[in-house]
Amino acid sequence: MAKAVNNLPTRPNNDELLKLYGLYKQATVGDNNTDKPGIMDFKGKAKWQAWEDKKGVSQEQAEADYIALVDELTAKYA
Repeated sequence: MAKAVNNLPTRPNNDELLKLYGLYKQATVGDNNTDKPGIMDFKGKAKWQAWEDKKGVSQEQAEADYIALVDELTAKYA
């Protein structure tokens, strides 16, 4: 699935990529139980928050949501 997004002619925007990241982490790892990155780690904080926002979503639901988002992005940017 990630390969499909990487091969799009136009890159999805950062918000869309963060949604993908959060869903991927939730689907593969489950709830975020890591420490929040430091104040100057803007990219790390954004990724951490995207994953944290999915807390409580089952891994199965996160996987289904990830697949649906990839399909949506493929239709939008292909």
